[in-house]
Parts: sequence; C-alpha cells; structure tokens
Amino acid sequence: MDRIDLNNLAAFVVVARERSFTRAAARVGVSQSALSHTIRSLEEKLGVRLLTRSTRGVSPTEAGEKLYEDLLPHYEGIAAGLKTLSEGRGKPGGTIRISAHDHAASTILWPKLSPLLPAYPDLNIEIAISYAMIDIVIERYDAGVRLGDRVAKDMIAMRIGPDFRHIVVGAPAYLAQRSGPLVPQDLVSHNCANLRLATHGGLYAWEFARDGKELEIQVQGQVIVNTTPQMLAAALGGYALAYVPEDLVSGYLKDGSLVQVLAEWCPATPGYHLYYPSRKHTSPAFKLVIDALRYENPAQS
Repeated sequence: MDRIDLNNLAAFVVVARERSFTRAAARVGVSQSALSHTIRSLEEKLGVRLLTRSTRGVSPTEAGEKLYEDLLPHYEGIAAGLKTLSEGRGKPGGTIRISAHDHAASTILWPKLSPLLPAYPDLNIEIAISYAMIDIVIERYDAGVRLGDRVAKDMIAMRIGPDFRHIVVGAPAYLAQRSGPLVPQDLVSHNCANLRLATHGGLYAWEFARDGKELEIQVQGQVIVNTTPQMLAAALGGYALAYVPEDLVSGYLKDGSLVQVLAEWCPATPGYHLYYPSRKHTSPAFKLVIDALRYENPAQS
C-alpha cells in the first residue's frame, strides 16, 4: 500500500465528525471540492469506501466508522497537545466551546465569563444555545451545562448556580377569561405554551411536586415554540400560560404584567452544573473558565 498522507486522514476525521463536506471544508479551511477530492484519493489508496454520500450529507460506511473510531483518539490527542503547547507560551488562550440552555447562558455563563475577556485577549468563548441533550464529546464541545439531576454519570460535574424554580405564569388578561388552575391536572383545560424538545422532537411535560407526590402534565395549546423567551412572550401577550424559570419573570410578577399560579406545586430543582469529560490534561484556558464558573453557596461562606 502506498504511504498514506496524515493530512488526508485528519481531513477524513473532520468530515466523518461533521457529517457534511460543507461544514468540514469550513473547519479545515479548503474548498468543498478540494476536500471531496482528498477523501476520494484516500479511499482509492485504501481500496475501500469510507463515506456514503447523499443529497442530505455524508455518513461513514462500516469501514469508515471503524477507521474514524480508531483515528479519533489520536487526532484529539495531537490537537490537545498542540493547544497546550500554544497556550503555554503566554497567557491562557484558545477557544472554549460550551453548549447551554439560553437561560443558563444569560444568567450564569455570560455574567461570569465576560469579565475574563479584557484580561485574556487570546481567550475566545463560544456559547452555543441548545435545548438538545447532545453528546459534547462527539460535537467537540469542551463542556456543557445541564440541571444537576440530568448530567450523565460518566461526566465530571460542577455546580455553577443555585437551585431555582420553574413556575407557571399567565397575564391578568388571560386569567380574567377563565379561572386559574388550582391543581396541575386543571392545566388540561387551559391554553398553554408548549416547548418542543430538539433531542426527541416531543413536547416538554411540565413537572410538579407537592408533599412527596410528583406529576408530569402534558399540556396543550395553540402555541408551540422551541425556546423559553418565546414561551414568555406568549404569556405576556395574554395568549397562554407558560412554564418558565422564576428569576426570568420576577420583574413581570412585581409590576403585575404576569401572575403566578400553582405556586405550592413548584418546588426548587437542582441548579445548573457544568459537565465535561474526564481528562488527564486540562488546558490553562479551561481551568480559567472552571474557576470563574464555580458556584459558592452564600449560605456556606
């Protein structure tokens, strides 16, 4: 077999990971046609098809998946080594990618991480808003943010925020049209703003608990959205009830724009945690981010 160019193998890893020549070409910094030619040349030298191409994208063949799994640890190890070497020449730098819910991003990540930017000009923070339960290793994120009771067991988890409540709210105009719900089951007769979950495509069931009894109610309504701010907009407009983080609506509750219902059924839930894979070598930039996000309970300080 002819000697295989390591750059071609690296290009294959990127295409297999991205499942798209367009996205892979953007990451590698070459044209899509050049990258496609590189992969075809690699397949010819190996004598096996590595990728299945279709109008919707590309996916590894059985042989391609095996090669990808074998190459990925080495590829990531080299990338991590080069990143550490680069960061070691000066102040912490490089890009730290974090996947998070928009509520966590706006209330925790941005307030705590933005002060780092002026002090560390070589540091880049990428925050990707996602409601999906993504695999941060496959998607190449350094870390993700989830509620404390939803972190995968094989991840390192660190608390970055306090416990908080999701509550049900509605505009006075909406509640003037019908009596407010007294128990969660009453929500089935109300117009509620639903949240579409990206991971499974289903609608999020509103969660309640009281006196040790837990309930999940699948609400119905005219409005289906995929972000919390859109749910809030529906409630503020008087179109529907919404199930949202309490701190997001505290101002609206104070000025009377919204009214809370079912308060006794909405206990606190575990706060947000940063989670990431177990790694022997953590970059200085990531350590900086971890230290900035670490939550210290005021009651214990």
